[in-house]
Amino acid sequence: MMERHATQPVDSKVFAISGIDMRVEPGRHSFEIAEEAAIAENWQRELAANPALYNGEIVLQEEIKLHGGVVEARARMSNFATLLWWRKQPQPTSGRMLVASAVPISSDGAAIVIRMAPHTANPGMVYFAAGSLDGSDLRLDGTVDVLGSMGRELLEETGLRVDDASADPVLYAVSAGARFYLFRFYRFPWTAAEMCRRVEAHMAVDPDPEINAVYPLTSADLSLHRYDRLARIILPFFFGDETNKAG
Repeated sequence: MMERHATQPVDSKVFAISGIDMRVEPGRHSFEIAEEAAIAENWQRELAANPALYNGEIVLQEEIKLHGGVVEARARMSNFATLLWWRKQPQPTSGRMLVASAVPISSDGAAIVIRMAPHTANPGMVYFAAGSLDGSDLRLDGTVDVLGSMGRELLEETGLRVDDASADPVLYAVSAGARFYLFRFYRFPWTAAEMCRRVEAHMAVDPDPEINAVYPLTSADLSLHRYDRLARIILPFFFGDETNKAG
């Protein structure tokens, strides 16, 4: 049997993939073990600044590789405190972070983004709905339902259901240092104005909304808002700038 060789994608270049296979292994994450004291100290500082934070269980990746178009990842269960400290490291000592996002597109061609509320870990950040993988995304066989997580996050934060949209056939990925992103475009049958009204209606009835604004975007002008890293990659890609597309 021929051995498969992992390939390394070009940093910050968007490329198409054929699938994702993520598995959770037993034991503690290597970063959590190595940085235990620093994680605890940082968590106390984070809580003092924002008491609304919750140290919930998350899936944190140890390794991500690309084999023949399939993203393969090893992960372990960890917690939000570990992720917060990991995110602060310019070059983490170990581990990677994978984020998956469903990108909602209106019938008149706008990309719908949201702004994080003040009580969240990313206040004021404008991005496409996404979040940490967690225990609810685990299957019985130990694999992680990454695509299901995309729809779950979109529903929780915006009230939009991917079942109401037409999913583009292509799943995209981009590697950026120790971070790895997946995204897919979902095309909804409603105009941008109607989609924004639906999101605002969801915000109005959500007892603890994670977002406080929704914006329809019709260009890749990155000066309009304080975008997160993934939105700064997706917007030029979607609106026709091919410079960040891998060949």
